[in-house]
Amino acid sequence: MKKIILAIACLLLVVGCGKSSEKDAYKEISKRISSLNSYYLTGELLIYRGEDTYTYDVEVAYQKEDLYRVSLINQVNNHEQIILRNTEGVFVLTPSLNKSFKFQSDWPYNNSQIYLLERIFTDLERDDERSITKEGDYYLFTSKVNYANNEKLKTQKVYADKNLQLIKVEVLDEQENVEMCMTFKEIDEKKTFDESYFRLEKNMEGKETTATTMETLDTIVYPMYIPVNTYLTGQDKVSLDGGERIILTFDGDSPFMLVEETASVPQELETSMIYGDPYLVADTVGAITDYSISWISNGVEYSVVSETLNLEEMMNVAESVGVSAITK
Repeated sequence: MKKIILAIACLLLVVGCGKSSEKDAYKEISKRISSLNSYYLTGELLIYRGEDTYTYDVEVAYQKEDLYRVSLINQVNNHEQIILRNTEGVFVLTPSLNKSFKFQSDWPYNNSQIYLLERIFTDLERDDERSITKEGDYYLFTSKVNYANNEKLKTQKVYADKNLQLIKVEVLDEQENVEMCMTFKEIDEKKTFDESYFRLEKNMEGKETTATTMETLDTIVYPMYIPVNTYLTGQDKVSLDGGERIILTFDGDSPFMLVEETASVPQELETSMIYGDPYLVADTVGAITDYSISWISNGVEYSVVSETLNLEEMMNVAESVGVSAITK
């Protein structure tokens, strides 16, 4: 009988130590990440939209205080955009169009961010119900997320190896479908940068302007998703200097407009003001507000505008644009 009691006590001790070890591992990695003064990382980001998958090469540089540089390169068309936060504000740079967009935004602090280390662990720290487990040779930390512009994203799974180095992060919806996956290739927690590294002009130097201005839109692109009891009622074309604009009007229970316009390529660097937040729309970085989503893809500027649609419906419309093009 004494042997049985001793065996049970030992088993409980082992289980208890295991749980303590997992919590200690989380505390150690969380403390390390939160104390970073700078870092550099590379990786691959996959975004799943129905049957489509968009893949980006990601490069991140961070330095206290408030200096961020995130390069996103679409693997299909090699199209690069850079999200930049410096002392002058928040910018999205599009070198191929010789354009930058300045945002009135608190990015990256107003949303969860799958590729920023400190934002990943901010979500973990804020969730008192986070789970910490050890599965084989890696640790798994799970918590709620706060993607204010995409409420269907509910949780994240953060994987770290036995040396407490991050392997990948998955963001899931309510049904636990993976909507985004960031796999880390390199993380340098001691990398430092000169302040000029985060300047707008510095990041546009040596970048080739590869796009050319189209005089006409060769195709009209219709959204594959349209809300119930909503239908196309108008299709107007407006001539512009060196280009044209198509305005598609949808009326019914959920009215909205889809605007398509040839993107201009200025000779000198052009910066436009945008009220909203940077947001990944399918194959590019766009801008999202309470009433619109705007983005540039393949030389065409798109905007979905509505005072009726909620953010989820606007995103559904925007992400369905480009799935099928109908020739004029």
